[in-house]
Formats: sequence, C-alpha cells, structure tokens
Amino acid sequence: MRCYYVNRRADGAITQQVVDRPENELPEGNTRVRVQWSSLNYKDALAATGHSGVARSLPHVPGIDAAGVVEASTSPDLPPGTPVIVTSYGLGSERWGGWSEQICVPSEWVIPLPGNLTAREAMILGTAGITAGIGLEKLQLHGIVPGCGPVLVTGATGGVGILALRMLAQQNYEVVAVSGKRAQWDRLRRFGAHQVLDRAELVHANNRPLLPARWAGAIDTVGGTTLGTILRELRPGGCVAACGLVGGTELTTTVYPFLLRGITLAGIDSGAYPRERRLALWQRLANTWKPDCLEDVAIETDLDHLHGQVQAILAGEIAGRVVVRLTA
Repeated sequence: MRCYYVNRRADGAITQQVVDRPENELPEGNTRVRVQWSSLNYKDALAATGHSGVARSLPHVPGIDAAGVVEASTSPDLPPGTPVIVTSYGLGSERWGGWSEQICVPSEWVIPLPGNLTAREAMILGTAGITAGIGLEKLQLHGIVPGCGPVLVTGATGGVGILALRMLAQQNYEVVAVSGKRAQWDRLRRFGAHQVLDRAELVHANNRPLLPARWAGAIDTVGGTTLGTILRELRPGGCVAACGLVGGTELTTTVYPFLLRGITLAGIDSGAYPRERRLALWQRLANTWKPDCLEDVAIETDLDHLHGQVQAILAGEIAGRVVVRLTA
C-alpha cells in the first residue's frame, strides 16, 4: 500500500517519501479501512517534519483525517463496504494515519459516513469542520445566538476559520472576520463576513484589564495576545470558543472580564470529543450546518504532490482546505 512515509536517517535527518509498505506494518485494530480521501491540517504538516510533539515515534505516516470504506471489521455495525470517516483520537499522531491507502483502527474511532455527505466533502470538513462545529455548539450552549451581536472569527482564512465563518453566516450570525491576508478579504465577504478586520487592528497595546465591549462571542483559532484582547472586549455574558495557538501559547489576562462581565472562555478539544456527541455533530455537519462553500474552499492534491502543500501550510500560504486523494 502506498503511503507518505516519514522517517529518520542514521545521520538524524528527517525524510519524507511516498513509498509502498507491506500491510503487516499497520498497527493493531479491529477495523481496516481502505482510504479514499484524507486532508492536510497544520498538525499533519508538523508530523511530516518529524515534530516529536505530534509524531510520537518514527517511522510515521501522518494524516489525522481519513474517509473510505471498511475492508474488514469485527464490529457487526461495520460490515465490509460501509462508507466511513475516521478523524482525531490518535490517528496520524499516536498511530499510522490517513496519508495511506489503508488504515487499521479501533471500531470506536469509526463514524459511518452520514447521508448527504460524500467522502470527499467529509474530508474538506475533516477535523477542521468538527472543530468549527464544536465552536458553534459552545457559543449556542452559552446563549450566543443570532441577534446577540457581532461574533468574531480569527484566522478566518485558515481551515477552521473559513468553515466557522460560513457556518455562522448560514445560521444568520453577524460575523466579523479577522485576517492578515488582505488579498482574501473580498472572498471572506462573499462567504458572509459583515466586516473584515486586519489582525493588527484587534491587538491593543493598552494593558487595561477591560476594554470597550464589542463582541457577543468569538471563535478564536489564534490564541496568545489575540485571545487576551478578545477576552477584554467581550460583551457581558459573552463567550469565546478557543482552539488555536499559532499566535502563542501564553495567555495574559485578569479575572476582571470574568467577574465584571460574566464571560466564558470555552476550550475546544476535538481530538477527545465524546463519540455520541461526535455522531450527532457529523449529522448536523451533513445537513443543517453543512457549509455551502465546500468546493470553493477545497484545494485538491494527491500523495505525489502533497509535500509542496505541506511546505505551503507551514509557511502560512494556504487559504482554505487541502484534500488528499488516495485512490484513482
């Protein structure tokens, strides 16, 4: 089976090759899936560089998302030929991932492909879509509904950001997109942004514990100083769903926004999202929450051309979602 194989040479250098490997190298698992589509996420790009925080051991095959059909399973719910999705958990980090023509995983990781969703569309969504969907769930759980006021989406041209923007817009939220990529601003407006801000406009040098209240809620994919500023600008009762750290892992804040405005900081952990809630979320993503922009944000590649896209996402040059074709 062909796969994108990351290894370490004797001199310590990390190598990436598309190679054929025997099936007996697959990890243990009671469900084997023939992969048709995968995707490229920032986490995958780190794994492709041999980053020890993602690729726990080498050799390794990245790919935290996979969609295909069941080849064999001991689960009676997954007969051969069943179209399925596998995302998150340890796929592509702790074990052989979706950049391979086959994967082997526990059946608990496997989600039957919902109706109204193709395998390709499922991978345009992938973990990014799950993350955006959880963010929308978090906002609604804390009472942030259409009509409450502007909702901020940071990193709006990235995979999570662009899907969150469109999902919120389709649910009639007033969305304010934040991006430093001015060439993409017209595109963000077409996807439903009421307003677009440069990321430099969002970060204040002012260190006051509270700033003028602007946002009813936010889905933040950046972290760091950006997240610290959003917390100080949330309206009373506001909520920010946070899932990113490209802007830094440190968070400088005070208790004042929490005590004086009653705000909520809600973290998103898509990797460990409970199975039952994951099943329900995939149904929403395939139906009422399905972004109508999936083909517009998709960049298609295959294993042989994947390395160039890895370099592009590491350089911050990708706007949208990269889907990886595994079958002809």
